[in-house]
Amino acid sequence: MLNIDTILAIKDEAQFERTALELFRYQAAHCVPYRRYIELLGIDPATIERCEDIPFMPIELFKSEDVYCETTPPEVVFTSSNTGSTVPSRHMMASLETYRKAFTKAFTEFYGDVTMWSIYGLLPSYLEREGSSLIYMVDTLIKKCGSGGFYLNNYEQLIADMASDPKPKILLGVSYALWDLAEQYAPKLQDTIVMETGGMKGRRKEISKRELHEILYRGFGIKQIASEYGMAELTSQAYSAGEGIFRTPSWMRVLVRDVNDPFDHRPEGRRGGIDIIDLANLSSCAFLQTQDMGRLFEDGSFAIDGRIAGSDIRGCNLLVHNANEV
Repeated sequence: MLNIDTILAIKDEAQFERTALELFRYQAAHCVPYRRYIELLGIDPATIERCEDIPFMPIELFKSEDVYCETTPPEVVFTSSNTGSTVPSRHMMASLETYRKAFTKAFTEFYGDVTMWSIYGLLPSYLEREGSSLIYMVDTLIKKCGSGGFYLNNYEQLIADMASDPKPKILLGVSYALWDLAEQYAPKLQDTIVMETGGMKGRRKEISKRELHEILYRGFGIKQIASEYGMAELTSQAYSAGEGIFRTPSWMRVLVRDVNDPFDHRPEGRRGGIDIIDLANLSSCAFLQTQDMGRLFEDGSFAIDGRIAGSDIRGCNLLVHNANEV
């Protein structure tokens, strides 16, 4: 049986391929919604011999099904943001230690030892609800680094605390809150990485990433905006140092599919729907078909171009319409 230490030790493509196929066969047998989906597609898991042939499960099933492999109860259930009338996703994790190890290793791969940093969380919409995996991650990292903290709407205190902090800083904020801070106070930040995540959450009008980043550049007096790409249904995160180009840790991969044929993956540089392999999703499903649009580049990095507007994933419909027949 695979464990998180084996996953985080992946070093090359051959090892990733072997591990992905092993985890696929396990989850195809033990994750009931994923197994039903594969059966309804008419796919025999034993015939899957290449990573790119693994079927990706529509991420919407985290809203309606218990996407879980284990026989013991989960240690934690993380939930997605519930904007408007949408039903939140539920990610059942057998082990919080698995999550802690994964996000700590990913952060270290991109930013080095967490104790070198002070981390400031400007995440009001996440703090105002329960079950956020992002809040758990940031809270754990803040405790590890020993400096920084969470701020709800107390922008003046945040600015003062960051100005008096001698350590290098990461200001991790939900997009609309960073926009508010830059617009209302325009603090010129020193020795600080500004990292945005999470979108507008219905709090401000939707604008392009380019427009948002231009506002933040001017407001904060900086030249790059970093980003964190994650979601409740994932255990791992991808990071961008700037220009909207994301890179994944060694146990995570992104593919791009044709939006008109979710089982046809596009070549590098072509725009399409984002599929994700997150091998740290050990107790749920590691092979996810998302509603994000983006492009994949030759070196494995990727860009997010927005959401698939009003799309119906055919595979998800197939499962919902035929679930009673299985």
